[in-house]
Amino acid sequence: MASYQTKDIRNIALLGHGSEGKTTLMESLLFAAGVIDRQGRVEDGTTVTDFEPEEVRRHISISAAVAPLEWKQKAMNIIDVPGYFDFIGEMMGPLRVVETAAILVSAVSGIAVGTEKAWDYASKNNVGKMFIINQMDREHGDFMKVQEKLREKFGSSVVPILLPIGNGPEFKGVVNVLENKAYEGIGKNRKEVAIPTGMSGDIAKALEEITEAAAAADDELMLKYLDEGELSHEEILEGFKIGMFSGAITPVIPCSALTGVGVTNLLDVMADFLPSPKRAVYQGVNPKNGEAIQRACSNEEPFSAFVYKTIADPFVGKLSLFKVMSGSLSSNGNLYNANNDKAEKIAGIYVLRGKKQINTDSLNAGDMGALSKLQYTSTGDTLCDPAKPIQYPAIDFPAPCISKAVFASKQGEEDKVFGGLARLMEEDPSIKIEKNTETTETLLSGQGELHLDVIRNKLASKFGAKAELEDPTIPYRETIKKTVKAQGRHKKQSGGHGQFGDVWIEFSPIGDTNQDFEFVDAVVGGVVPRNFIPSVEKGLRENLRRGVLAGYPMVGLRAKLYDGSYHAVDSSEMAFKTAARIAYKKGCMEASPVLLEPIVHVEVKVPDEYMGDIMGDMNKRRGRILGMNQVDGLQQLVAEAPMAEMFKYATDLRSMTQARGSFTMTFERYEEVPSTVAQKIIESAKKEEEEEE
Repeated sequence: MASYQTKDIRNIALLGHGSEGKTTLMESLLFAAGVIDRQGRVEDGTTVTDFEPEEVRRHISISAAVAPLEWKQKAMNIIDVPGYFDFIGEMMGPLRVVETAAILVSAVSGIAVGTEKAWDYASKNNVGKMFIINQMDREHGDFMKVQEKLREKFGSSVVPILLPIGNGPEFKGVVNVLENKAYEGIGKNRKEVAIPTGMSGDIAKALEEITEAAAAADDELMLKYLDEGELSHEEILEGFKIGMFSGAITPVIPCSALTGVGVTNLLDVMADFLPSPKRAVYQGVNPKNGEAIQRACSNEEPFSAFVYKTIADPFVGKLSLFKVMSGSLSSNGNLYNANNDKAEKIAGIYVLRGKKQINTDSLNAGDMGALSKLQYTSTGDTLCDPAKPIQYPAIDFPAPCISKAVFASKQGEEDKVFGGLARLMEEDPSIKIEKNTETTETLLSGQGELHLDVIRNKLASKFGAKAELEDPTIPYRETIKKTVKAQGRHKKQSGGHGQFGDVWIEFSPIGDTNQDFEFVDAVVGGVVPRNFIPSVEKGLRENLRRGVLAGYPMVGLRAKLYDGSYHAVDSSEMAFKTAARIAYKKGCMEASPVLLEPIVHVEVKVPDEYMGDIMGDMNKRRGRILGMNQVDGLQQLVAEAPMAEMFKYATDLRSMTQARGSFTMTFERYEEVPSTVAQKIIESAKKEEEEEE
């Protein structure tokens, strides 16, 4: 591709609900622009942006993929973003580097949850928005109905810039409201035609809405509009462009990605009206002193770039996808990673189109590219001129909401599995991997069950490492509820030196299960020699790892050694450790032992209409509702619930609320398990122990 100046660059993310046709539209745009000779199909696995084996197999987008094209002397970097909620993390990076979010909506089903989420995330990132009403060729497709719903939901900034000629199978062209011209046909066969009779009313109404929105985008234009009641064609265009950049105008465009009708006109709108990065000013800090600084998106500024995505390729190595935020980048430039205070070498600069890497010598401010084999750079890092450093804010990825224990399928392949997972975590920061020290399991956490299943399959296809996913072990604990005294006596004679140790220990609850163990030496008169007392404590500590009910760790236990006896010849450290173990088992069984379970603090945000279902479901999970609040226009339910009941909550909440609900969950404390539940846990633990034996 040719090198484009900042004013001629358009950076666009295709967003929307799953299966609204984003990848198909990407193919249609590439085909209309002459980048590809034949339009690929998602069902056949032949599209440019769905190239990973998992995407081909499942017929859905899993990773954000960029595909640039050229149209009307403009460079358009278009990023195809997955619509399924399990891959919400793939939206975060692109929204940090584009100027426009193109949100796809079905002409048949209209506004979906993914539409709302895309709008909200684009708004939070101060990104301009446009709606593309796709699937206009389908039976019952209705542009006017969907457009009115969009305006009703998202406000008067939503204005139709193109109107359809026909609906459903009759959809054959569009009218450009700003040009007052009609077009039919697709690709090179597109031609201007007379505006159909009967559309003048719709065109006049749309133009009025556009004029009002354009006036509202600029103070001077608003004053003129209020004084004179109209704006010139040039003033409308200027206001439209200002409004697009600021987010004050959201144009609506009809098209059919499948048939190609309206796609060429969509490209015209993107080239003519979508904002370039040239007005952008980016906020950052000086990594050396934390001082706030800013950079305009201009070649005249010092170089800086933001890495919005990483691709982990086992053959090519790591690819870092970035946007040039300021200055320009050439192959002989110097790179400094402001996040890690490290210099990086440029091995090659590429422009990516799906999986295809196109070599380039330089990129100007506002453009996008990829660098290979950067040693210290991760997603969310800032690369810059070492003489003029700047660091941009990192990407705020959503917290994982579901965890599974991950194991190597074959013994001996642990390093291969966990090494591959570490590489995939570079590629997808919305997953987390951590070792649970209590259960010794490694937990893989992500956005949903589909997300974790895809990660497991990627691990196999990319790195040849097969893994198993299972529900994590609940880290139950045990404690005692009353004080008892118990003797532990160990005596063994088998010729020669024997073994003898005798202790009396008082076991009592500390009253704080956050404290594991407290040992009290209350021996008087030398009944247990001083040199054997540490052995008693050690014997107790070793046995705390396995409780007396179900083998879970014992906590909140105070042990007071107050009496005992010894043999001058046969007593030893080992004998007293064994005596302590006997006393521990006997005493704790008599001290009303109970199981403890982890309790989590849960905060759930849902629209009002789902509150009843959410409360009922929380009660079924043995949860306690602590309160309700109004947060960001949603109802927030604050509750506490046993961790054991919350493993599949992410999936269940999504199902109950059509994915409109969200939640956070943090560990709170341990509590006694109800006796009926405890009995099942104990029986299950004993059964597992028998099977292992």
